[in-house]
Amino acid sequence: MDLSTLPMSAALASRPPRISGSDIGTARRPGVLALDLGTTTGWALRFGDGGTISGTMTFKPGRFEGGGMRFLRFTDWLVEIAMHAHGLRRVVFEEVRRHAGTDASHVYGGFLGTLTGWCEQHEVPYQGVPVGTIKRYATGKGNANKAAMIAAMRARGFAPADDNEADALALLLWATDAEGGRA
Repeated sequence: MDLSTLPMSAALASRPPRISGSDIGTARRPGVLALDLGTTTGWALRFGDGGTISGTMTFKPGRFEGGGMRFLRFTDWLVEIAMHAHGLRRVVFEEVRRHAGTDASHVYGGFLGTLTGWCEQHEVPYQGVPVGTIKRYATGKGNANKAAMIAAMRARGFAPADDNEADALALLLWATDAEGGRA
């Protein structure tokens, strides 16, 4: 598509949003985002000042949408989170090597490709962390079940709604402890 033939407003709208240091201001340090990728994505965000928020976000396609819409909404959500956090200085995600089925594998791969492409575009460092590493960090057992992960996060003062949020919180704690407790 040749952007020179479009009116200026259409050309600007065609460009993907970009999060950069000049857009986020200098008052706050960018945050760290931890993700448990999937149709229901668990997330946890540590702001530069040390505050933490978390939750889940569902990216299930609507009845009259194609399967790619989940990834477009995920991209928009990443932009929103990054702006809310005054930028992201690091993204960590749960690195899944085995899936319950083919569909789950395809969806995870789509989220992973979308996330890593977005991070590359916005020059945000990213790191995948094996599931066993996260579980071992949170519970002491690399094969801990969902209930144990939720209980471990509740014991640390969080109130995860489900295992997706609990996994994201555990991953965030692992990532920020690895940085010496810095946000």
